[in-house]
Amino acid sequence: MTAAEFQQIVHTLPVHAGIYKYFGTDGELLYIGKAKSLRKRVSSYFVKNHDNYKTRKLVESIHHIEFTIVDSEQDAFLLENSLIKQFQPKFNINLKDDKTYPFIIIKHEPFPRVFLTRRVIKDGSEYLGPFTSVGRVREVLEVIRYNIPLRTCSLNLSEQNIKKGKFKVCLEYHLGNCKGPCEGLQTQDDYREGLQQVKEILRGNLSPVLNIFKAKMQEHAMNMEFEKAEIQRKKIESLQAYQSRSTIVSARVGNVDVFTVLSEGNFAYVNYLRVLNGTIADTKTVTLEKKLEETDEEVMAYAIAYLRDAFQSMAKEIILPFEVEFPEEGVTLTVPKGGDKKKLLDLSEKNVTYFREELQKKKMLHLEGKTDMEKKKVLYQLQADLELQELPVHIECFDNSNFQGSYPVSACVVFKDGVASKKDYRHFNIKTVEGINDFASMSEVVFRRYNRLLNEEQPLPQLVIIDGGKGQLGAAMESIRKLDLIGSMTVVGLAKNEEEIFFPGDKESIKLPYDSESLKLIRRIRDEVHRFGITFHRQKRSKGTFKNELEGIKGIGANTATQLLQTYRSVNKVKQLSLEELVKEVGQSKAQLIYQHFHGSAT
Repeated sequence: MTAAEFQQIVHTLPVHAGIYKYFGTDGELLYIGKAKSLRKRVSSYFVKNHDNYKTRKLVESIHHIEFTIVDSEQDAFLLENSLIKQFQPKFNINLKDDKTYPFIIIKHEPFPRVFLTRRVIKDGSEYLGPFTSVGRVREVLEVIRYNIPLRTCSLNLSEQNIKKGKFKVCLEYHLGNCKGPCEGLQTQDDYREGLQQVKEILRGNLSPVLNIFKAKMQEHAMNMEFEKAEIQRKKIESLQAYQSRSTIVSARVGNVDVFTVLSEGNFAYVNYLRVLNGTIADTKTVTLEKKLEETDEEVMAYAIAYLRDAFQSMAKEIILPFEVEFPEEGVTLTVPKGGDKKKLLDLSEKNVTYFREELQKKKMLHLEGKTDMEKKKVLYQLQADLELQELPVHIECFDNSNFQGSYPVSACVVFKDGVASKKDYRHFNIKTVEGINDFASMSEVVFRRYNRLLNEEQPLPQLVIIDGGKGQLGAAMESIRKLDLIGSMTVVGLAKNEEEIFFPGDKESIKLPYDSESLKLIRRIRDEVHRFGITFHRQKRSKGTFKNELEGIKGIGANTATQLLQTYRSVNKVKQLSLEELVKEVGQSKAQLIYQHFHGSAT
């Protein structure tokens, strides 16, 4: 639909609140949106020049528009989210979360059973949850089972069946896990009291249950029923232990929902903390794919609606890092600056950051676990993208590391068929370079590496990546020329920040598409050489900075130095010890040597 074509129908659009739907020529639903004023919002798509490619593509694809008027902005918000979830149009935010969550069901039946389920059926039963972790559900059920006697059998305990004496108590009754309602040994009222305690536990409100158990314990103790009192005491301890495993924020916080968002390219990650009675009852992080460069505010609003609906949240306060447009009546949005609510927000941010980092680690594995055909496909793509003469089945990458000019090292990682070949990794102590000189260090290790491969008649890689950009690339090429290996393999430089790839002699770099399989493999290799190099560097630095200083004291050997460092963790702490403390640790003679070394006198 062109702007001119839209002008012919704009007058037919209402100025009321509602939702609008864009359809393509083949009737495909492209996009669903909400608006305070349908005419104003839809017009904005056709009267602006959009910088965003995807938005321009959407507008070009629109064939016709449908809309639905609703009574309020809140109704438009809720309807939009419901329809997006139902139809998942290709230009709307895509929530990558297809899991079904477990509930705890209180079954609609005489003497209701309590158990885990993933199916929600409208049969009058009460469903509590959902929960993000099956393990947590089972833990809660175990706590309930230990503290509150409820039946686990599936017998039809109708009043008529019980009166006829159709059933006999089972082993659970004799173990004390059930009070025997099947034989009429437990009343409906007493059973309902236990169910109420279950609900309080699941809401995170343990105080009423604890108070009941404490009252019963005192009553049994006063009646000299010490065995029964001991049973109640153990139940109190069990509930308190369960409570201590929950994250208690503050009872003053009450019931709130907490949300944070972290955006990265076309993806955003949203963390949700569900807080009940000041206790973190659940946490969930979801991934959303942005289709039209949506802002963090737009992503957050969509995620809030989805997650509050999925977890059936009734909280009247939402804690956020910034204001969003969320028109739900009776709900307060809070952007805290301090106190317990700010701590909750910080905790949510920590969760979403950790989620993103773990996702990155999984992505780093990249080709591990893939089929040979899938690996080859990525390598062919890399060959095409870098215009390599040979398929890069053998790739090596170099990186330097030093600490304030001390303990310079280099690392080389090897990938074969797109997968890390750790047995071929090598690290290098820099031998010929003084101080900080990354270029000279790179030249040295590249020469040593390929001189050795030549001497041992080992195969050369098809692709060598020098981490560090043009300077290090130039230094590496000096050694390649000395070894007369120009043309034997392709050597490229990788700029650390921009992920630009440089070829020797080229003024312009090339940038591979951000989400391309080729760049993902290069990132994986770069991250691995960083990890391998930093690990070796830390080991060398620790040994060189700490242990050698103590071993350098005349009369102090490696065993004594190791003993002190294992106890005090650093030379600085050893230095602060008194002579008496050193004597206790290593004896009089060695203590005097160490003390004199640091303080000049043993008095």
